[in-house]
Amino acid sequence: MITELYAEQFKSWASTGQVRMAPITGLFGTNSSGKTSILQLLLLLKQTVEAADRQRVLHTGDERTYVDLGTFFDIIHAHQIPSTLTVAIAWKPATELRILDPTDERRLLFSIPELRFSTAIKGTEKAIWVERFEYSFHTSQRDTQQYRFGMRQVDQKYELETEGYELKRTRGRPAALPAPTKCYGFPDQVNAYYQNAGFLADLVLAFEEMFNSVFYLGPLREYPQRNYTWSGQQPQDVGRRGELAIAAILASREKRTIRIGKGKRPTKTLEERVAQWMRDLDLIHDFSVHPIAENRKSYEVRLRLTAHSPEVLITDVGFGVSQILPVIVLCYYAPEGSTIILEQPEIHLHPHVQAGLADIFIDAIHTRNIQIILESHSEHLLRRLQRRIAEGALSPNQAALYFCTTNRQGASQLQPLQLDQYGNITNWPENFFGDEFGEIAAMQEAALKRQIGS
Repeated sequence: MITELYAEQFKSWASTGQVRMAPITGLFGTNSSGKTSILQLLLLLKQTVEAADRQRVLHTGDERTYVDLGTFFDIIHAHQIPSTLTVAIAWKPATELRILDPTDERRLLFSIPELRFSTAIKGTEKAIWVERFEYSFHTSQRDTQQYRFGMRQVDQKYELETEGYELKRTRGRPAALPAPTKCYGFPDQVNAYYQNAGFLADLVLAFEEMFNSVFYLGPLREYPQRNYTWSGQQPQDVGRRGELAIAAILASREKRTIRIGKGKRPTKTLEERVAQWMRDLDLIHDFSVHPIAENRKSYEVRLRLTAHSPEVLITDVGFGVSQILPVIVLCYYAPEGSTIILEQPEIHLHPHVQAGLADIFIDAIHTRNIQIILESHSEHLLRRLQRRIAEGALSPNQAALYFCTTNRQGASQLQPLQLDQYGNITNWPENFFGDEFGEIAAMQEAALKRQIGS
C-alpha cells in the first residue's frame, strides 16, 4: 500500500507537500485544481516501470499508455526549463521485504516493513537525466538507524551513496558508474564494482512490484455492447475504459474467491458479487453473462430490473449500469493488496448509487486489503464515507481526504480535511460543494418577492 507521496515542480504543483495516503484516499475540489495531476504522477511512474526501454528516464506517454503528458516541458511546473522534477513515494510491501546477506545467504541482513524512494530529474529543452535517486528504510518503527542506498551525479559522473551499511569495492581499477536504469534502477555494473551490492536489485524489484500492483480506471468508459467476445484469455485488469470488465468476469467464473464480511472464507464468484452489489444499490434485480450459443466466444449480458420483469440486454437499460460495472469488477478482480486509481467513479450515476460506491470501497479495503485512490466531485460519496466513520465501519485513519484549490498565481494547493471519530470535517472549506446555504437563501428570497408582487 502506498503510504506517502510528494512532488515538486510537477504540472500545476510547485509542491504537493507530504501527502498521507490511506486505504481510501479521496481528492476533491474545483475544476482544474490539480486533483487529476496527482493521479497522473502515479500513472507516469507506472508506465515508466512498464516501458521496455531501460534507458528512458521517464515515459511521459503516448496513445497506448495510461496517460499522455507530452514532453518534459509540458509536465514541469510553469514550463520553466531547465528545471528539476522531484518525486518521493513511500509504501508498505504486501509482506515485509527480507534481504539476505550477499556474502552469507544464511543470514538475514534486513527485514523492511516500509520503503521510501525519491528521485530528482533534471530537464532542458534537449535532454532529461537523473540527478539523484535513493531508497531508504528503517528495519522497524523503533529502529533509529536509517539505511540509504542511491546514486548521485557529480561532475558528469555517477557515484554510489550509502548510509548505515558499507559496500565493499572489488579489487582493481576504480571505474565510474554508468547512468541509472530509467529513473529508479541501479545499473548492472554495480554488482561488478562491489562485492556485496547484490541486494540492491531487491529494492528496485520491490519498487517495480509495487507499481505492477497499481491498476487504473479512467472517467470515460466504454458504451455497453450487445455482444462481448471472450476466447479464454485472463486480462490483467478491466482496461482503462472498462472494456475488459466482462472478460474479467468470465475469466474468474470458476473461482469462488470473494469473501463476504471481514475475515470470512471465499464464498462467491466475481459474477455473483457484482450481481449482489447491483441489487444492493437498487440498480437491477438480476445480472448474468451468457454465451450466445454453445462453444461460441460471443457472450451477452442479461439483466432484470425487478423480480417480475423480463430479461433484457445491458444495452437496453440505463447508462449508469454499464458505467458502474467496471468499478465494481475492478475492486474484486484486482489481486488482493492492489492499489486502484479511479477517476470520477461516480460519473453518470444517480446520487443514491454515488453514495453506495463508498460502501463498495469500504468492503474492498476490509475484505481484500485493496487501496482506493480516487478523484471525485461527488458530495454523496463523501457524505457516505463520513457516515460510515460515525458508525464505526471506517476509522478516520483509514481515510485520507483532501480539497484541492489554486492560488492567485495558478499553483495548486492541497488542504487535508480533518476528520474526527464521528465523521465530522472540522475544517470544512468554504464553498466545498458550492454555496448550498446561499442557494437556499436566494431561492426563499425570490419566492418571497414573487408572493409579495402577486
